[in-house]
This record gives sequence, C-alpha cells and structure tokens, in this order.
Amino acid sequence: MNKHYLHGIATLLLLVILSSCSGNGNNIPKDVPPSHPRILLLEGEESLIRQTLASESEWRSTSSFILNECDKLLSKPPVERVLIGRRLLDKSREALRRIFYLSYAWRMTSDTKYLDRAETEMLAVSAFSDWNPSHFLDVAEMTMGVAIGYDWLYKELSAESRNIIKEAIVEKGLKPSFLSANNWWVSSSNNWNQVCNAGMTFGALAVYEDEKDLAIQVFERAVSSIQLPLNDYNPDGAYPEGFGYWGYGTSFHVMFLSAMEKAFGDTYELPGGTNFLKTAGYLENMTGPSGIPFNYSDCGTGANTNPAMFWFAGKLNDPSVLWSERYQLLNKNLPNDRLLPAVLIWSAGLTIDKITSPSKNIWVGQGKNPIAMMRTSWTDPDAIFVGLKAGSPSVNHGHMDAGSFIMDAKGERWAMDFGMQDYNSLESAGIDLWNMAQTSERWEVFRYNNLAHNTLTVNNKYQIVGGKAVITSYSGQSAMLNAITDITPIYNGQLKKSVRGIAIVDNQYVTVRDEIETLASGTIIRWNLVTSATVTITGDNTAEMVKNGKKLTLKVVEPATITMKTWSTVPSNTYDAQNPGTIMVGFETTIPANSGTALSVLLLPEGVQENSSFSAKKLSEWPKTD
Repeated sequence: MNKHYLHGIATLLLLVILSSCSGNGNNIPKDVPPSHPRILLLEGEESLIRQTLASESEWRSTSSFILNECDKLLSKPPVERVLIGRRLLDKSREALRRIFYLSYAWRMTSDTKYLDRAETEMLAVSAFSDWNPSHFLDVAEMTMGVAIGYDWLYKELSAESRNIIKEAIVEKGLKPSFLSANNWWVSSSNNWNQVCNAGMTFGALAVYEDEKDLAIQVFERAVSSIQLPLNDYNPDGAYPEGFGYWGYGTSFHVMFLSAMEKAFGDTYELPGGTNFLKTAGYLENMTGPSGIPFNYSDCGTGANTNPAMFWFAGKLNDPSVLWSERYQLLNKNLPNDRLLPAVLIWSAGLTIDKITSPSKNIWVGQGKNPIAMMRTSWTDPDAIFVGLKAGSPSVNHGHMDAGSFIMDAKGERWAMDFGMQDYNSLESAGIDLWNMAQTSERWEVFRYNNLAHNTLTVNNKYQIVGGKAVITSYSGQSAMLNAITDITPIYNGQLKKSVRGIAIVDNQYVTVRDEIETLASGTIIRWNLVTSATVTITGDNTAEMVKNGKKLTLKVVEPATITMKTWSTVPSNTYDAQNPGTIMVGFETTIPANSGTALSVLLLPEGVQENSSFSAKKLSEWPKTD
C-alpha cells in the first residue's frame, strides 16, 4: 500500500479523534493493523486486566458477573432469528452480549467451554438469512458482536468456521451498508450514525487482511460521517436525546474511537477542551441520590453502569466523573449491559479509592436540548437534587417537556418523569410515532405531551413543537442554587411571555417560579407535577406527599387564590401504557387578558420551614453566575 495513501488514512483518523489529535509524527498506521486480536484488546493485554482484578474486589465482582452470565448461557439454545415488529434488534443485542462476554471469558480463563460456545453463537447468527438491513441498527450491533468474537478467537477457530463467519460479516454486515436503501444514517447526526458507523468499523477491522479495499471504504466513510454527531454535543456536552440514548449513541461512539486507536496506534490523544469530552459531566450529573436518572425524552427509569464513562475518565484523567459509576459498582448494581467487558478494558489500573466526589453542585449545558442540574451534596443520600429541562419537542426522541423538572429529597424521587413507552406497542397500534409535526399522533400518546409532564399547559393545548427554550441564567451560590429558562417560544400564540426559574433555597427546599404575561384573551394555566407518592390535599393551596414513610409538602405561594387538585394518570387511549402507582397534583388558575402574574410553588421536605425572604423575589432578583 502506498505510503502517501497511508498518510491520508492517518489524517482521516486524526480527524475522527475529534479533529484535534496529536501524536508522534513517525507513528502512522501500518499497512495492516496488528494481527488478531486487534479490536480493543491486543494480545497479552489481558495481563493488565488481571492486575486490576487482583487489587480491586469491585473489578473482580464485575469480572465474576460476566463469567457467571457465560455459565448460564451454556445450557441455553443459541440466538434465533425472531423479529419483534420490524426489528431484530433484541436478538442482535443479545448476540453482541453473548459473544462479547464469552470471548472475554475465553481470553481471561482459556477455558474451552467459553470458546466453543462463542463459536456456536457466531455460526448460528451467521446462518441467518440476513441481519435485517431494513432496520440497520440490527445489522450494526450484530456485526459488532460477530466481529469481536471473530477477532478475539481467530487463532482458535477452525478454518471452516472462520470462512463462514467472515463471509457473514462481509455479506450480511458490510456490503448492505453501502446500499442507499439502508444507509440514510450516514448523513444523520443522531445515535443511528454513531451505532452504525461503529458496528461497520468493527466488522471492517475484523476482516481487514482479506477485504482491504472494502475495509478502507468503511474507514473512510466512518471517519467523515461520524463527525456529524459531534456537533450535537456543542457547546457544553449536553446530549440532546437524553440519558438513555446517551448510553447508546455515545457508548458506541466511544467503542469506535477506542477500536480505531487500538488498531492504528495508541499515541493519539483527545485534548481536554473538546465538547465531546465535556459530555462526561453531563452524564455524571444526570443521576440523583435516589439512584434514578433524569429520564426526560425517550428514556427509561433505570440507572446502571455506563461503560463509556470509564473511557472518559481515562481521557480526562479525572476519576471523579465516575462518582455515579462508583455507586453502581459498590452496590453491585451491574447490568447485563452488552458492552460491560469494556469496563474492564478501560478501567485497567484504576482503583476505587481514586474516584472522589465531583467539586461542583451545578451543571448547565446549552445546545439543542439545554438542561440544568443542581444538588446540595454528592455524598449525602438525603441531598436535594433538581433537574430542569429546556429545549424543544422537535429534537430527536423529544417529548413536550420544555420547562419540566424532576426532584429528589430524602432519598426519594418526588417529582418524576414517566419517560418513554415501548415503541413496538405504539407502532403495532398504527401510531405515526416518528412524525414530529405539530398535528402528529405522537403527541396524542399520554406520556409524550405536556399534560403529563411537570410543566405548564395553556388552555389545555399542546406545546409548540417548533419552539425552543434556552437556559437564560443560572447560579451556583449555595444559598440559592438556581437556573432560569425562557419557555415563551414553546407557547407561541398561547402566551406573550413565560419564564420559569427553579431554585434550591438555603440547601433546604425547592421553589419553582413562573412569570407569565397573557395575550388579548383570558388564559387558563395548568401547573402540573407527576409523582409516585401518595397525595393528600390538605388545603386550598397545599398538598402533602408521602412516600416510604417520608413526607414532602407542596405549597402554592402565588397566586393567593387557587384550588389544589389531582389528576388521574390512567390514560384514555387503549394504546397508551398504564401508569400504576402514580398521580398528578397541581392547580389551575385563570389569568385575565393582557396581564401578568407569577406562579410560585414550594416543595418542602418534612421539618423544613419556608424562608419568606426568598418567596417574593422576582426572577430578575435571583442570583446569577457572571
């Protein structure tokens, strides 16, 4: 291969490592990547993992968990080609999990039972008619799993098995990715780009010596295409698709970067100031003391170990970003995450005692979906935690939740978000789920519109899909941690002005203040809070919330005359998911035409008293960070 061409590949690789990499000028990619194994973990590097396992019980527990899962697989049938709706994704993910786990177990133990079973799994999926290219995420994850197994077990596989598996990677994975019907994701900036480019790159690395020209095409496409999602992390690292899809898109992006660095030389470094690296702060701050993440947009309620965070900790040389991961490890809250072995690859040499608590109690990110998160402590399990979301329903996987917030106190989640509903349950009912137009059926889904979020509803109307709210100011002052968002564009044509501020006062309680101006007609405003607590109306302007024997009072300070009420969370549509054990509490108020008012609500944990000097403060008087 021509050295000038090699230098071109090197340049492209430098671009993909966030366009700012630096390395030894004499260290360009070789004609052929290292011999197998070359993906993520080179031959002999198992010793680094073993050293970490020997010194850290938490890592030993993680490794043992993987081995135990592998042992459970031995008596199960291999993965079968069964679609759920239009997706094979469930089976592709299970294949990736099985093959990655089994390949790790083989490399760590040399026990042939793991080798044999990994080979069986790879041959089984290689025999599928296809990997469902019409939904290309399915192909990407399947290709990644088979590529890892093929590469890591290459020397032990029979020639016949190698040929079968290699052909499947090429014919069912790589080649379909160049068909226009399958590869719209190449020009997209969402998680599909990251997952699909990563999967194809793993496949290309696995078969490089036999399919050089095809592999080079995959690399060239990937290093150009995968830069598109990087713009979504601007300017502060907030990931627009939320916590759950951060764990998807960002994790696969990191898998891509890690694999390319390992295969073509590990001298490339990520500078600390890139916006992609800042996203570690976003993910670190997303989980509250309750152990529940801020699950806005299409996201579930669970929080588990995120393998990619260990890669970020290494690149940033900042173990504190692993504070939430430390909690998961110490509590043995290990998921059956298909990428879990990567934790042990990226954490080699890191000890738990090096993971210290973060230094700041507030994190704010602008971008497509601005967000602010604040807390009174990282170490107190009873700490108050608040997340405030701005942004737009139009963002990929978005809900009508601009202005919404969540709150933890006393170890409980008091103000919650329902999160997503299973896609197939809605698609199979004929819902036009992925149409983001204002009149789309998407917004009729109970969990997706503003009536079921902790925000405002005007005259019983939906928020404006094309609007966008930004974080206009915030402060990290301990007496009044706060963030303010102008949500006026979300109510375009419904309100003249709507600004919401949320603050933690004196590290004791939360205040939510809305300042509203109406148009030329009377306006009914609904203030809403979703909770899994038991709610009792205790007065015209108060309600008591009880959860696990703990109490919190919701008190409306302004307007002076309102009637507190609750709303059922039982949806009216047959296709909607049920929401057992939840209720909505709040109030409605009528505001005259061409007038302004403030809505001021306090959330007071049991035993805490209101500081009246803060209650009447206008948002313009709240402290702000310069």
